[in-house]
Parts: sequence; structure tokens; C-alpha cells
Amino acid sequence: MAGPITVAIERRVDPEMRRYALSWVRQGIDLATTYAGFLGSGWVQVEPGSRTWHMLYRFDTAANLHAWESSDERRLWVDAGADFAREANIERRTGIEGWFGSASGEAIDGDRVEVRAAEPVPPRWKQAVVVWLGFFPVNVVVTVLLGLVPGYGDLQLVLRLLVTSLLLTPVMVAYVLPTVTAMFRPWLVRGLE
Repeated sequence: MAGPITVAIERRVDPEMRRYALSWVRQGIDLATTYAGFLGSGWVQVEPGSRTWHMLYRFDTAANLHAWESSDERRLWVDAGADFAREANIERRTGIEGWFGSASGEAIDGDRVEVRAAEPVPPRWKQAVVVWLGFFPVNVVVTVLLGLVPGYGDLQLVLRLLVTSLLLTPVMVAYVLPTVTAMFRPWLVRGLE
């Protein structure tokens, strides 16, 4: 299941260079708007005079995000700010963790950004239990149904597994995992809040 990707970057900015940093941020936003799939960007300081700035940008697909992040223009822009704005942390949720929490911020129009505390991510063992609870019954049903298809049992094991995984993956991602994570959410986040 593909969808928009928001990247949150925490930067340490020299307070004495604030005016220059503001111009630099706007230049980066203007540059990113020229890339396909750009959905928005913004920044926010933790408090007035703070060295910690949170910057966000959002692209519609991983390919478009990669095009921006690997571009020479972005590299030159980041290098131009290296003397006064250093990356302290980059948050990007990938893989299965995307089902278990939300990003720490949301890009809105222009330079405005809504920043929320990131939801805690459950321990991997809890994630594995929830994935298994969704996968096992669906796998059993699909295996039984495919066994009713004439000739399916005669296929080589690798081909049967290929067919099963091709059928199960979109069903799991689009329907089963979002449903089971919602059902088990109280258990997943217990002790994390």
C-alpha cells in the first residue's frame, strides 16, 4: 500500500544565524516545490530562540521522495546551511512500523506545520503477534480455497507459495493489518503512554 511519505528532520540551528536560517529554509522549500510529487513542507522552532528546529517535507511516493533527497540541488542546499544548521535526527517510518504509529508531524500549507508528539511504537514482539494473528487465519482460508482449485495441488511448492503470497500480500496490507492493529490497539500501546 503506497501513500504519501512525511520526513521529519530535527536540526540544531545557531540562534545568531536565525534570519539567515529562515531565508535558507524558504529557499529549500521553494526548491522542493519544483520536484514531482511534492505535497508540502514547513518548519517550527521548539520555542523562541531555541536551537532546535523541526523541519518536515512530504512527497506522494517513495520514488519522488528519493528523487528529491538524492538530487544535486538538495545536496547543494543542505551544504549551504552546514555552517549554521546541522541535522540532529531524521525520522522516517518504514516497513511494518507504519501500521503501528503516526509520524511526529504533519505538513500543512506554506510554512505552517502542526507538530504532535510521536505515538510510541509497540515492541517488535507485540507487532509480530498482531501480524501473526491477522496472517494465520487468512492464510488458512486462502490455502483451503486454493486447494479446491483443480490442478493447484499438482503445482510445484514454489509456484503454490508464489500464488499464495501474491494473493495474500495486498489483502493483508489493505484490509487485514489495519483491521487487526485497530482491534488490538489498546494492548499494543498499553504501558507506552
